[in-house]
Amino acid sequence: MTAALKAGFTAEDVRARASRVLEDAVLNGTTLVRAHPDVDPVVGLLGVEVLAELRERYAAAVDLQVVAFPQEGVLRTPGTEALLRAALGKGADVVGGCTYQEESVADCRAQIRLVLDLAEEYGVPADLHADFGDDTEDPRYALAGYVAEETARRGLGGRVTLGHMTSPAALPRAERLRLAEALAAAGVAVVSLPATDLHLGGRGDEEQPVRRGVARVRELWEAGVVTACSSNNIRNAFTPYGSADPLDTALLLAQTGHLSGADDLARVLRMVTDDAARVVGRADEYGVRAGARADLVVLDTTVPEDIVLDRPERAYVLKGGRVVARSTRTRTLLVP
Repeated sequence: MTAALKAGFTAEDVRARASRVLEDAVLNGTTLVRAHPDVDPVVGLLGVEVLAELRERYAAAVDLQVVAFPQEGVLRTPGTEALLRAALGKGADVVGGCTYQEESVADCRAQIRLVLDLAEEYGVPADLHADFGDDTEDPRYALAGYVAEETARRGLGGRVTLGHMTSPAALPRAERLRLAEALAAAGVAVVSLPATDLHLGGRGDEEQPVRRGVARVRELWEAGVVTACSSNNIRNAFTPYGSADPLDTALLLAQTGHLSGADDLARVLRMVTDDAARVVGRADEYGVRAGARADLVVLDTTVPEDIVLDRPERAYVLKGGRVVARSTRTRTLLVP
């Protein structure tokens, strides 16, 4: 559906939709967005070019990292490698990959090597979607370990991120733990995308309980993997939900990832704050401390432990010390 729609995209409609998402994100307390516009022979560089324009327009309110993302694969879609290079030459901040979108495992591995080659050549981070399946029966959805090997071999630790990572949930526990340890040792981060993962997962399950796969976040934590969560998409065919609110995503992950109690919820909050900053390369300048960037969100609550549960109003959103958004809500109980 999305591939067909892309043929009709225009700069005007991409700009309008992307602007709406950015503005909603800022109102919901987001100070940095990493966005993945498709790059392929159908849509060309349209998304990258429009987001580069919006990156400048909204710079006072939000930082925008643009990922050149080959949604349709690279080897199976001739011309995509040249477009990725062109996008990086035009100022894309990150090179993307879609590790399972090739015809064979050998080609999937070749795509991974190519994406990491580009990351090295252009001096940018790599953000790949990987192992997005209900299980690992198709070996194209069991390549996170290979990404870890290639990342370690190249010394790219701290500069490679994997999104989705649902199919490892179907592995035996011992194999899952070995994979998590390999990712941690290589310095590969994982971003869970629960709204998309839950919406698309298990669609072929007709004769058995329908699976709803999400990344095994607790095991990733325990192995020392840098782990964040995000929306993946906002109200499109992949994810027809969302309001660009990271706290909504955090709560959904907690509800579906068997994460509860004060310690778990505090850690989930870190996934959309401190740990997210590590994923996007901003940890050194992030946080509420002297010397950090004054990118702050003031929440309308006096109970920090309940932030993920309550998703309180973002009373003030500050970017570079300047208030860029305000929000208020009044509720009155009329009967005891």
